[in-house]
Amino acid sequence: MATPPGPPAASKSNDEYRLPTDVKPLHYDVTIKTDLEKLEFEGFVNISLDIRRETSSITLNATALELGKASIYSDALKVEQEQSGQTLSNAQRVTYLFPKALPAGSLAQMKIGFSGKLVGSMTGYYKSLYEVDGKKKAYALTQFEPTDARRTFPCWDEPLLKATFAITMISRADTVNLSNMPAISEEVYSPAAAKPNEHPDLAKLYSSLDNTWKITQFQTTPPMSTYIVAFANGHFAHLEKSVTMPLSGKTIPLKIYATADVVHQAQFALDVKASVLPLYEKIFDVEYPLPKLDTLVATDFDAGAMENWGLITGRTNALLLDPQKADLDAKKWVAAVQSHEVAHMWFGNITTMEWWNYLYLNEGFATLMGEVIIADKYASFKEYSEWKVDSEFITNHLNRALSLDSKLSSHPIEVDCPDANHINQIFDSLSYSKAASVLRMLSNYVGEELFLKGVSIYLKKKLYANSVTKDLWEGIGAATGKDIINFMDNWITKIGFPVLTVTETPTGIAVRQDRFLETGHAEPKDNETIWNVPLSIVTVDKDGKPVLNKEAVLGAREQTFELDTSKPFKLNAGTVGVYRVLYTPERLSKIAEEASKENGIFSLNDRVGLVHDAMALSKAGLAKLSSALTLIDGLKNEKEYLVWSGISESLSGLVSIWWEHPQIVDQLNALRRALFVPLVEKLGFEYLATDSVDTSLLRTCAISQAAAAKDEGVIKELQSRFAHFMKTGDDSRIPADLQRVIFTVAVRHGGKAEFDVAINIHDNAKTPTERIAAMQALGSAEDPELLKETLKFISTKARDQDVVYFFRGLSGNPKARRLLAQYFKEEYDTLYKRFESTFTLKSLVELSMGTLSTEKDRVDIVEFFQDKDTSKYNQGLAQVLDGIRARIAYIERSTSDLTAWFEARSKL
Repeated sequence: MATPPGPPAASKSNDEYRLPTDVKPLHYDVTIKTDLEKLEFEGFVNISLDIRRETSSITLNATALELGKASIYSDALKVEQEQSGQTLSNAQRVTYLFPKALPAGSLAQMKIGFSGKLVGSMTGYYKSLYEVDGKKKAYALTQFEPTDARRTFPCWDEPLLKATFAITMISRADTVNLSNMPAISEEVYSPAAAKPNEHPDLAKLYSSLDNTWKITQFQTTPPMSTYIVAFANGHFAHLEKSVTMPLSGKTIPLKIYATADVVHQAQFALDVKASVLPLYEKIFDVEYPLPKLDTLVATDFDAGAMENWGLITGRTNALLLDPQKADLDAKKWVAAVQSHEVAHMWFGNITTMEWWNYLYLNEGFATLMGEVIIADKYASFKEYSEWKVDSEFITNHLNRALSLDSKLSSHPIEVDCPDANHINQIFDSLSYSKAASVLRMLSNYVGEELFLKGVSIYLKKKLYANSVTKDLWEGIGAATGKDIINFMDNWITKIGFPVLTVTETPTGIAVRQDRFLETGHAEPKDNETIWNVPLSIVTVDKDGKPVLNKEAVLGAREQTFELDTSKPFKLNAGTVGVYRVLYTPERLSKIAEEASKENGIFSLNDRVGLVHDAMALSKAGLAKLSSALTLIDGLKNEKEYLVWSGISESLSGLVSIWWEHPQIVDQLNALRRALFVPLVEKLGFEYLATDSVDTSLLRTCAISQAAAAKDEGVIKELQSRFAHFMKTGDDSRIPADLQRVIFTVAVRHGGKAEFDVAINIHDNAKTPTERIAAMQALGSAEDPELLKETLKFISTKARDQDVVYFFRGLSGNPKARRLLAQYFKEEYDTLYKRFESTFTLKSLVELSMGTLSTEKDRVDIVEFFQDKDTSKYNQGLAQVLDGIRARIAYIERSTSDLTAWFEARSKL
């Protein structure tokens, strides 16, 4: 992805980035020696090859490694050849030349030595640091997805090129070695372990060993892609339990590893894993094929977590909880992450996408299965029962996906991505959340039971193999008897999604579909797609009971449907569709009235969706913002947390857009106080063991919104709780669920003393969530000098994995936004070098620039980046610029409407 910002350039053919197909790997013997004292590794790989076409050259992936000389033994030629030449390419490939051509149809074994440094890159085989008694110690682990196995050993680093792997690890004797499979032997080194006639590079690994080293050999894996190979070495402690699997009857040991100081916080994640693993096997009717499933908690980690087969890895806040003091959001996050990663043991690991343009087959499924279907319908895990995960999906995934997909710079779910720069950027809300939303819509349309049956057919057909979209649709088609390929094609291969405009006719409704853009009506060239849209129409029968029509499908630009419009009705019942719905103002008013009734026909999902649709339609100029605010105001007697969460997100979003318009912000804050302070007064500040999940979450939401809206009473209460902690060191008055808002209020409305306490909390945090709360609080100061201290902290002290939390805190603070943008520009070269190989770089671009909202900002950003190589983040940059354009238009279009609405409301 190259300059200037915009869609990825297609100047190079995919062949330039894909490996030749004349050779295919069958098996890897990988030996890796880890030296945690010198922070380096060295290794040797013996690769069994299938020679498919005659060749005298072998090309594979390698980067950031010191490579030894390669040799190859041909079973046909019966001779070992040393390389006669070697070339490296900018596409992270190495080509070895050999004197004699290898015959087609023969087998060969290729041997290469290699070495590298253990650095804190969070990619490849890297070091992670932690403290023991004030001293820093290191361990090492891998992160190979999507294209970083090549940073650790030479390999065919493409998902289609599956092979088996036998890993041998050489390490200090007092450390723990982990890999995808169980260890079959582990012994302290003795000279007898060396074998005669070993390759010199392999012999070299053993030559410096003594009895302080050990050798661990692991079982051979099933056929698998390189990106899910994993190993780790360090001083780890663990918790364990086991489960009996429903199909195989096997007992599978489950362990979770971490450093000894935090391993006690890993029990909850272990319990989730034990709950969901047997369920997946039962639902998919496909056995879990490995003999164990471990998890490793990493102190330094770029993504949230990673589904390495048999060895899940993830960052601390995704896997750790203090069992004595855990907030609900943290528990939900750990459960979602662990369940998501376990789902990948089937989606991605047993059945793997053929290439990265089909990433959604991994991530969309893991999101839907792991975070919704399993949790909502099947999990026996007691925590799930009150979480309303399907309803929460609407805000956490569907709305987030539609927000990104409403930009011109969006991309299809199935998107071309030839090289590593393209691939890294598609790990976004479209590959995860939109894909999961589209699959959720399909499941609802055909019925979940048949949907899951089709998924099982798909998995069984592609066991240990690779798949494309057509394979999935054929499986679901076989189960349902429907033409799923034709029905779903445009949802996956085309950019965007529709807005349905509903008008009423004498006999029913006319429904028209057009592409939805956050900037308004799409031009004809951007409005060519016709989707097959399940309308899911809810209305009432003669007794006033809800009736659902799941058969109605809009498959043309415009169609009419018979309906009694004298009765309540709504499209997209349950908010299962991946689209927005635009009603006439009169109909929306009637829907809002029905939604506000305690026993109305519109479900929780319907009400959540109505709030999100109303705000999105007003931003696009398809409806008035005042209508959306009237809808929200009419829901003030709502009892469900998730509706209030949608209201909270919507009003916070408006404050963020009009952040440089003080009068509008004051009016929006007054509305927030009017809505949320009564809830605070009703629910109070104390969390009781008898509280329902909904009550606890609603209390947290209401207090956070009231504080953000500058309610003096709430701010004083939260300040007093932090002051007590400052004075006594006793945090008993800071409930886990209020930790973030209390820290933020204390720093925002405090001074240097509160700021310094937040730094101390960061440095000595008891839990990952406490540490993150402190980081985000440090970004909330209003004193420019304190904000400069936060920026300095980012540069000098923050862990690489944590920088994104600091940026989030600063980005959410109107007093810090321009400072953050300037900091990013001034420190660009340093930040780029620090994060160029990670997912984080794109996030930093988005967070530092993505809240700005003037034409001057847009011009300045374009000018700043015009001489930069943006190929690692150009999608994110294009989305930032689209967002600024949309905010400019929104402010120009809706400020007078907003002002008039507040004026009218003040007279009521």
